[in-house]
Amino acid sequence: MPTILLTIAYDGTNYSGWQTQPNGLAVQQVVEEALERLLGERVRLCSSGRTDAGVHARAMPAAFETGRELPLRAFVEGTNRYLPDDVAVQDAQRVPDGFKPISEALAKHYRYTILNSTVRSPLDRLHSWQVKEPLDLPAMVNAARFFVGTHDFAAFRASNCVAKTTVRRIDSVEITRAGSFITIDVVGGGFLKYMVRVMSGTLVDIGRGRFTPELIERLLREGDRQKAGVTAPACGLSLIKVFYPEINV
Repeated sequence: MPTILLTIAYDGTNYSGWQTQPNGLAVQQVVEEALERLLGERVRLCSSGRTDAGVHARAMPAAFETGRELPLRAFVEGTNRYLPDDVAVQDAQRVPDGFKPISEALAKHYRYTILNSTVRSPLDRLHSWQVKEPLDLPAMVNAARFFVGTHDFAAFRASNCVAKTTVRRIDSVEITRAGSFITIDVVGGGFLKYMVRVMSGTLVDIGRGRFTPELIERLLREGDRQKAGVTAPACGLSLIKVFYPEINV
């Protein structure tokens, strides 16, 4: 049967995350239901990972097998016909049989967005974290460099994270300001539960002057979550891109 890889964008505000679960509506569920209406058969999406409740995605890859032969354009336009306004398939492509989005991924790019202003923005409130205090951007940039490389990120995960290992590879962390907005772009080989949010929250606390940049180095060495910063709200986080060898996703 053909294996189709979809690239899906969604606003995660109204969802319990990507992965289907017994309590709460998930993005995976609504996409699978739309595909069933289109194809007349039930399919199971295998994604590149999961996003938490309230987290967004510009390009979530998810693959499935189907017995239906349709033009690739039909998988985009036909599925979107049955999806709500806050979820949309952006692209569809044929991939080799047995393709697994999570194991084939080389790296993922997440972006955390901060509105650094004393005045709230009604239009951006669901996609950014408003931080009213002035932030020391050079200090945040200085701190971010400690994340790059392969480290034990035990201090930067949720308390209920069940990952077998807390060692992860971070390729880059870039922090930029445009007007009142600060973005933290993180690219790495894999992430623990809440990892980017704790990284971002700790960088903000450094920008507030609560900690020095050298705290990051100490947290990576000691692994104590209690000494790290706050967990940044889910609304500011978006999955931007997943990188694969020779596949344009």
